[in-house]
Amino acid sequence: MQLVQDARDMFHDRIFLGKALKIACPVAMQGMLNTIVNLADTLMIGTLGETAIAAVGLANKVFFVFTLLVFGVVSGGGVLAAQYWGNHDVKNIRKVLGLGLMIALGGAFVFASAGLINPRGVMGIFTESEASIGLGASYLVIAVLSYPFTAVTNVYVAMLRAVGQVKVSVFTSCMAIITNIVLNFFFIFPERAVILFGQEMIMPGLGLGVAGAAMATLSARVLEMIVLLLITYRKKWPVAARVSEMFGYSKAFIFQFFQTATPVILNEFMWGLGTTMYSLAYGRMGDEAVAAITIATTIQDIAVVLFQGLSAATAVILGNEMGAGKLKRAEKYATYFFLLQFLITLAGAAVIVAGRWQVIGLYRVTPQVAENVSRLILIFAAYMPAKMFNYVNVVGVLRSGGDTKMCLFLDTSGVWFIGVPLAFLGGLVWKLTICQVYALVMLEEIYKMILGYWRYRQKKWLRNLAVEL
Repeated sequence: MQLVQDARDMFHDRIFLGKALKIACPVAMQGMLNTIVNLADTLMIGTLGETAIAAVGLANKVFFVFTLLVFGVVSGGGVLAAQYWGNHDVKNIRKVLGLGLMIALGGAFVFASAGLINPRGVMGIFTESEASIGLGASYLVIAVLSYPFTAVTNVYVAMLRAVGQVKVSVFTSCMAIITNIVLNFFFIFPERAVILFGQEMIMPGLGLGVAGAAMATLSARVLEMIVLLLITYRKKWPVAARVSEMFGYSKAFIFQFFQTATPVILNEFMWGLGTTMYSLAYGRMGDEAVAAITIATTIQDIAVVLFQGLSAATAVILGNEMGAGKLKRAEKYATYFFLLQFLITLAGAAVIVAGRWQVIGLYRVTPQVAENVSRLILIFAAYMPAKMFNYVNVVGVLRSGGDTKMCLFLDTSGVWFIGVPLAFLGGLVWKLTICQVYALVMLEEIYKMILGYWRYRQKKWLRNLAVEL
């Protein structure tokens, strides 16, 4: 009965709902837009064949690990920035911005260097298919140039989110998506772009295939960063810092930043590296298996973006409340967020199950690949309650109060002790199907849910970090 009463209280708390929607909706919309562009990319590349889908899907695993490193930086920094904003401390928010930019750009340089120096070697980590290696390398060597621009954009977006400015990222994402899709037509198959834009708009000699898709992505990322910075500094928002304001850190500030952010950075990097190991196992199960899991993941992302928005709202709102010293209200809001997570999970699972064949039908794949995609989505829907609880609990609730070491343990142990061993045993030793292997891998979510709920109930995440500094 307590849950029913909590649900009633939540729906009557207009202040909470207003705050949650103000942050969650733009973040979810931005994630949805990114998913749409990924879907459009996959559909366009899919016209080049299943090998092209597999090659680009594996090449993007490098970007996936890189973005998780950046996400770790901005999540750890965002925890502090949200609490500083609750305490009206703009000076330290700008220092978090500067430190975040340095770390994120350093990571971008490392990943981009690997992709530029030896793209075929990087692709060879994920697959033994020479065809996939060749296509993937031609995509990767261009795509890695977008990493520094992505790093800068993500750091500024996270800081803007912490101070309540979330709409601008939706606008810049929309612009980047339109740019990406239009340039895809120009670069991948210009003969079709003639129909939309006219012969005089098309440069002869294009038709660059997967390399064209990478060029379109690079152009979109550059434009997105430039416009975001122009708007931020023109509006003179709190994160519109001069270079001098981003530096000059006290020992206490450095200690608190790395104490909070380092476990998050390690968390995202180790979790991303672990999930990339899944791709190593899938990549050795054949191009059909990789194509199926790539398409299924793209469709699943449509549901996941809702929880990206919800977890972002959780981290910011709880951080603001704890930074202002309102720990009891933060605890109450955490309960409300879990209730919202459960209701949205039910709706999201129903939508992707009901609409899976309509989306699968957009791809030109064999009947066997299509059937595997359908089964993978059903498996994902069955695990959604556990997976989405973990999303909100780890990324939102526990991190908002700086309990980042526990988050590191939860994600890392789940992937490396359960998911990765089962992926390799199932795919390479037991010779199971891609659907059976995926079902085994997802058992990590059950483990994380049980241990994560226990940690949430301990309330060690209820901390005012702004006052501690």
